[in-house]
Amino acid sequence: MEMVNRPYARAFEQYATQHPEVLCLSADLTSSCEIDGFRDRHPDQFLSMGMAEQNMLSFAGGLGLAGFRPFIHSFGVFLYRRPYDQLMASIAYPRRKVRLMGFLPGITTPGGMTHQAIEDIALMRAIPNMTVLEAGDATEVESIVAEADAVDGPVYCRILRGSVPRLFATPMKIGQIRVLAEGSDVLVVTAGIATEEALRARAALAEAGVSVRHLHLNTHKPFDAAQIVDHAASVRHGVVTLENHLVTGGIGSMVAEALAEAGLPRRLVRLGLQDTYAHGGSRPYLMRYYGLDALSLVRAVEQVAGQQTGITEESLETVRIDAVHSAVKAEAL
Repeated sequence: MEMVNRPYARAFEQYATQHPEVLCLSADLTSSCEIDGFRDRHPDQFLSMGMAEQNMLSFAGGLGLAGFRPFIHSFGVFLYRRPYDQLMASIAYPRRKVRLMGFLPGITTPGGMTHQAIEDIALMRAIPNMTVLEAGDATEVESIVAEADAVDGPVYCRILRGSVPRLFATPMKIGQIRVLAEGSDVLVVTAGIATEEALRARAALAEAGVSVRHLHLNTHKPFDAAQIVDHAASVRHGVVTLENHLVTGGIGSMVAEALAEAGLPRRLVRLGLQDTYAHGGSRPYLMRYYGLDALSLVRAVEQVAGQQTGITEESLETVRIDAVHSAVKAEAL
């Protein structure tokens, strides 16, 4: 597996320098969001707004009114919890072309509850006029900048940073679900870092005789419910969703709504955070503790298929180990 270092930093700089109406906004997390190099090389397109996210979102709305296309950079949790009213009134309601680039989605940070955006998909997809995207590998991180900027309205993006695996050969396209496997027993639907776990589980399940149909989502809104239903109808046993988010309001809820509205009787198991906040810890530890890892997915597929596979942790590839803390700055949790 190819690992790509800081794909967002390069992709954003390449795109923004070709589009002078794109502005880069930061709220005291510049190096943590990989835009410190852009700040140094292109100061005329960079604005440091300080640790004042409510003001930053209102300011971005004004920039959008003036014809600029601001890209706001912060940890995802700081783009909606503190400034929710400004997000609604200054950006979403007037359909400003503001791009909210949210780093450290879900449990990709050891910072605990204050830094973990675990309900962002649920909140953002409930906001009228908002588009919601999530990158699942380096290729999607690289392509999410241009895709987000093509939207005629506000966009919220879940961004991966640091060393990111390259899983896909083709760029992200808004609204296009990636079909990664066309199995016939169980449908697995994943997004973000959960897709890498599903790839680990899928190989072991195939060897055990379980045929998995695997979909990767990079667009949470607009959500292609009809395609989900078609895929769910094509498998024998049921559906498992795996997400780096609360199951309430996230992918699990979206799939449940699609199945219910279509009247399709398929069993559904939703893996993700189960009505709980996460504590601090390394990403592999948290994924195991909260049941977001490959082995948890295997057990859920066994449950839906009614088949014991005998797969153990040793049967799965070792998950790559991410550094818990940055060696650069304390802010980079």
